[in-house]
Amino acid sequence: MLKISQTGKANHSVTLKLEGRVVGPLVGELRQVGETLLAEGRALKLDLADVTFVDSDGVAVLTGFKTRGVTLKDCSPFVDEQLKSTANG
Repeated sequence: MLKISQTGKANHSVTLKLEGRVVGPLVGELRQVGETLLAEGRALKLDLADVTFVDSDGVAVLTGFKTRGVTLKDCSPFVDEQLKSTANG
């Protein structure tokens, strides 16, 4: 299960708080929400403090967002390692 909630609507900046597991069809939902906000010209931050696991599709989406200037904050050491190991090949 993945819960996505929007916090802080200061001007053009939006933070999405993710809770749970970024896996399976939920990755598509995250991609859609993020792409919509980016298309609106919003600065996007993803709060990953309560994410417990990210599958390979989720890692691809998160790293894709990161390369486009999205801030990934408060990753657990486990999720941070998942993102690093995939980025390094």
